[in-house]
Amino acid sequence: MLRITELSLPLEHPPEALEAAIRLRLGLRPSETLEFSVYKRSYDARKKNSQLSFVYTVDCTVTDEAALLARHAGDRHLSPSPDTGYHPVARAPAGAGQRPVVIGFGPCGIFAALILAQAGFRPIVLERGKGIRERTKDTWGLWRKSVLNPESNVQFGEGGAGTFSDGKLYSQVKDPRYLGRKVLSEFVKAGAPEEILYVSKPHIGTFRLTSMVMKMRAEIIALGGEIRFQSHVTDLLIEDGQLRGLMLADGQQIEAEHVVLAVGHSARDTFRLLHRRGVYLEAKPFSVGFRIEHPQSLIDRARLGPYAGHPLLGAADYKLVHHASNGRAVYSFCMCPGGTVVAATSEPQRVVTNGMSQYSRNERNANAGIVVGITPADYPGGVTAGPLAGIALQEELESRAYVLGGSSYRAPAQRVGDFLAATPSTGPGSVEPSYKPGVTWTDLAPSLPDYAIAAIREAIPAFEKQIRGFSMADAVLTGVETRTSAPLRITRGPDYQSLNTRGLYPAGEGAGYAGGILSAGIDGIRVAEAVALQMTGQPLPPELYSRGHHDQAQ
Repeated sequence: MLRITELSLPLEHPPEALEAAIRLRLGLRPSETLEFSVYKRSYDARKKNSQLSFVYTVDCTVTDEAALLARHAGDRHLSPSPDTGYHPVARAPAGAGQRPVVIGFGPCGIFAALILAQAGFRPIVLERGKGIRERTKDTWGLWRKSVLNPESNVQFGEGGAGTFSDGKLYSQVKDPRYLGRKVLSEFVKAGAPEEILYVSKPHIGTFRLTSMVMKMRAEIIALGGEIRFQSHVTDLLIEDGQLRGLMLADGQQIEAEHVVLAVGHSARDTFRLLHRRGVYLEAKPFSVGFRIEHPQSLIDRARLGPYAGHPLLGAADYKLVHHASNGRAVYSFCMCPGGTVVAATSEPQRVVTNGMSQYSRNERNANAGIVVGITPADYPGGVTAGPLAGIALQEELESRAYVLGGSSYRAPAQRVGDFLAATPSTGPGSVEPSYKPGVTWTDLAPSLPDYAIAAIREAIPAFEKQIRGFSMADAVLTGVETRTSAPLRITRGPDYQSLNTRGLYPAGEGAGYAGGILSAGIDGIRVAEAVALQMTGQPLPPELYSRGHHDQAQ
């Protein structure tokens, strides 16, 4: 196959125009055969008043590819198509004994279990939360009735934290083996729209993710895997640096020497367990801030100009960064076009926010995290405080937000104009906050460290230069956003195993090696491959080595 890149067509071109453009680019006669598929479709809206076009990357099959390549020698937009198919690295031997275990059934755990099941290893999955249907009911219990189930919520349960999000399926993680394509292909097989394979910023949305996760669970089970819900791992059995087994909350003990640890960024009790058992951990940076809400129509006009509201483009998004004068970086995080701000706590008497969108992205407001980068030097006790100090800071800020919100799971909120003027808010303006179970209007300054408040106050007017209306007085800030990523890393070596606990394979966001659904799924595949090779006694090829800290999504 041949790949053509940078093929531009008008936004509203007829379907047949793409084939005509390919034939023209390749110089094909009408009688010459052509088959093609779209690998990627994007658009560039940075120049507001220019003609907006779709830009395609297409893979083509023609009669004589070698002759075409020779004819177009020097054309940097034409080349042989890379192999983007997935190729398993190992198969379980007949009569294999001990089964691998996967702890956690979020995106990372799902793909680790799926790859192991497809390779014949019959994994056992231990998920502390409930299945997706029951979990959804519990999550709505917090949003509608202020009733929190600490074991079944936005963070814990089948599908992981990504289930209640925008369902974004793009990442900046390096992916030379096209494992992201495997993730997207499996999602399509489970019911996602095929467009996620080629649009530049694919997303799914919560409702579709729910049914997809159930179908992927069914495939794992059909291949011999086992999913055990409400199975909370409370201890590790380690002998001479080798993991031997797991202890569950109900007293059950499971023999296990190959365990994928994919617990997500909010499993604080698990992190403390690992610390007690001497598993190597290290503190790492994360970010804290607020959710900001604007009318989606404002963002559409600012980003798309005359194309705002165009049905082929959908709701516009944004990505912003500001380097504040106090040395802090402030940036937008997990932007959700046409979405809502949601309660995302997993612990009693704490308030945490996140963003969520459905596939349609048709809610009135746009929201995003506006967060400030912090480092272990900012944690209580500083860099010598140990790997759990970041958790202590998260807990402190979330507890403050709970009190500021009225000690009822309502979130503290403030209008942007009041925040910039350091004046408490007493009610909403033209932008109604979407957070459920509701907000308490107040002064957000006490909810974050002074350096974070100062940096955000400087950043919001700076963002106005990129998005007109961003600093509108009636925009809403809701606090706090603290779970941008895990505040620690469960460090692993080049074979994906813990540095000092053989048989334990830290993976995904909770281990510090991913940042979103796609990168978590990719990491789940990598770790599953390492487990499969280890269980079959094969060496890890150099191209599969973990690159350590550089594996995480940026």
